[in-house]
Amino acid sequence: MDHHSRYLLNCKGLDGTGFHAAKQQFIHLFREYGLPERIRTDNGVPFAARTAGGLSRLSIWWIRLGILPERIKPGRPQQNGRHERMHRTLKKATAKPPAGSFRAQQQRFDQFIQEYNELRPHESLHQQTPASWYTASPRPYPESLPVLTYPAYYQVYTVKNNGVVYSHNGQIYVSHVLEGEQVGMEEVDDGVWDIYFGPIRLGYYDIREKKGKGTPYWTIKV
Repeated sequence: MDHHSRYLLNCKGLDGTGFHAAKQQFIHLFREYGLPERIRTDNGVPFAARTAGGLSRLSIWWIRLGILPERIKPGRPQQNGRHERMHRTLKKATAKPPAGSFRAQQQRFDQFIQEYNELRPHESLHQQTPASWYTASPRPYPESLPVLTYPAYYQVYTVKNNGVVYSHNGQIYVSHVLEGEQVGMEEVDDGVWDIYFGPIRLGYYDIREKKGKGTPYWTIKV
């Protein structure tokens, strides 16, 4: 849903919260409506994960596209109140009780989208419809992922398949989910380094706090 206009871009029933199915739906939306500047979500799958920076495979892909993931605080649905109100309306109109089949349920969703966007006036929109307020993004969907760029004073490393980067004659565990991606490191104090994936700060590590008897290693801290 577009936050400004309340316009519903899509409501698709899927058989799970897996990455690939969700990604295909977003590809369809991005090609039709363009790329947003940010996407606000809760902290559930597939939008977030219990990793450094809360990054999931889906949010990593968004960041590569230049979209900033914006997650509400856990247990604070009011921080996405417009979307939550739409959900209540959607459930009441289409899923209480649910349809008898996946196909029939999707037909209900499709009908709801049309009525919600084209026919239903909203008080917050001065009794106008979302369709009369919505404007698509001018940012086109790229068919190949752009390369992340970092400030020139950052040190840039590629995350290996074991989730680590090698630096300072040792290794720093970042996250398995970032395998093959590039992260940027900025020294913010003597021996203290912040680690970023795009605009997202993953945490920091202190090279003075070495671990291991052989090759030193560090884990990042929030």
